[in-house]
Amino acid sequence: MATTTSDNTHFGFASVRLDEKQGLVDDVFHKVARRYDLMNDLMSAGLHRAWKDALVSSLRPPRDRPFGHLDVAGGTGDIAFRVLEAGGPRTQVTVFDINGDMLAVGRERAGARFGRRIDFVQGNAEALPFPDKSFDAYTIAFGIRNVPRIEEALAEAHRVLKRGGRFLCLEFSHVDVPGLDAVYDAYSFNVIPALGRMVTGDAEPYRYLVESIRRFPTAEGFADMVRAAGFGRVTYRPMTGGVVALHSGWKI
Repeated sequence: MATTTSDNTHFGFASVRLDEKQGLVDDVFHKVARRYDLMNDLMSAGLHRAWKDALVSSLRPPRDRPFGHLDVAGGTGDIAFRVLEAGGPRTQVTVFDINGDMLAVGRERAGARFGRRIDFVQGNAEALPFPDKSFDAYTIAFGIRNVPRIEEALAEAHRVLKRGGRFLCLEFSHVDVPGLDAVYDAYSFNVIPALGRMVTGDAEPYRYLVESIRRFPTAEGFADMVRAAGFGRVTYRPMTGGVVALHSGWKI
């Protein structure tokens, strides 16, 4: 469970000062930005693509009307590009990330193919630089567990959504298939850091990412946090034996 005191929080399995965590997380993603998408393919055997497709299928961006979408912690553009391709010509996506290196990768990947339908903004999920009721949808994929103050990020998500807006969060969860949990643990703690060392030259960022998954709340525990932020009709859908969960809430 992701518990904190007023002064301390977790960074993987380590305890750190709350005001230090963001800098430590930033350093992780500075190190892996250029190989982030490649490592996602290798670590998940390509399954992350299906998980992200499921998020966009659940979102169902409209093709016949304006649709403003905010993708938080989405620097490399994976979710944003899918939303733009699924939505109509008046779909507009803002990619928001605290890490400039990740955003630079996303800008390069986007090129000119989406024109003015996409923009990239750097900032903190705990203090979004957007007015109240600005967006029709808010997504965050594999990013919420890296936020030091998750409750504040969820409150900000609720604030910037229009009434009737949708919150979707794709995040690693807790395996619920007997036997698979032991295999998953062995793979996570032994194979993933070794892959990270081989591909990026550094195992430590991936050791942190594995540890951060284990410290994240259960799917039901996180759903309670989403409800506490003011969202209604909160649900979650486990996928791949509980390896990930797709969380949904509405601003009613």
